[in-house]
Amino acid sequence: MDKQSATTIASVLSEALPYLQRLNNKTIVIKFGGNAMTDEALKNSFARDIVLLKQVGVNPVVVHGGGPQIGKLLKQIGKESEFINGMRVTDSETMDVVEMVLGGLVNKSIVSLINHNGGQAVGLTGKDGSMIRARKMSLTRHSEQLQAPEIIDLGHVGEVSTIDPSIVNALDDGNFIPVIAPIGVGEDAASYNINADLVAGKMASVLGAEKLLLLTNTPGIMDKQDNILTGLDGKKVKELIADGTIAGGMLPKVTCALDAVNSGVKTSHIIDGRVEHAVLLELLTDEGVGTLIKS
Repeated sequence: MDKQSATTIASVLSEALPYLQRLNNKTIVIKFGGNAMTDEALKNSFARDIVLLKQVGVNPVVVHGGGPQIGKLLKQIGKESEFINGMRVTDSETMDVVEMVLGGLVNKSIVSLINHNGGQAVGLTGKDGSMIRARKMSLTRHSEQLQAPEIIDLGHVGEVSTIDPSIVNALDDGNFIPVIAPIGVGEDAASYNINADLVAGKMASVLGAEKLLLLTNTPGIMDKQDNILTGLDGKKVKELIADGTIAGGMLPKVTCALDAVNSGVKTSHIIDGRVEHAVLLELLTDEGVGTLIKS
């Protein structure tokens, strides 16, 4: 190794030290999704990041999505995907596929990847131990043609009612890494498909997490000149929503991140999951790779 390379490595490790000290024995909830879940290099870098965090005394909790994988299997069985306001209409047959993909295929592949890289991951769905209690999501649509709002039935699409963190806490204490599929159970014992960002945000709040990380396919929140914005508080976020800077698919992620910090999570981070080792870069360097939101 030449002197310049050695100096660079030493500098990076030295920069990480104060962050590692602050995060020691703290819980970090990470929503894993987007390109990071489909690109092999990104999947491996994510797994290594999670294992390293656990190794140095941080408690990572992974919540994952799997929309494209669900869509792919539905197509294979000849079933069309239907979306309303960005949410998948989920009848009983579709819910069976969702459980197979999220609770089986995707969950176990993430667990296997983390374990292959030296970690001890355990896969769960929100149904295990009734960890995530869900209620059916109600959606209303307003139209000038209708006198009353239209009530839309999305089927087995849910929202979080309550979360019991005892299983996650027990796994953390036992040096395991929880990997959670966003499926909840209702009062009627039915399964519900829940947005993974929403589950990650609620999980972070219930666990009293230090940080919530949401991996996306964008560099973070951008201003109108395409510069990354960071260090945002609730007031600034509301201004950016009002002037249209934050809109579209970014809006629910930002709302989720803001809800988490308003519920006791220290900071939320919307980061670029297309960058290798994005989790470590955001947590352990001065620059980071996304947008930080604070209360």
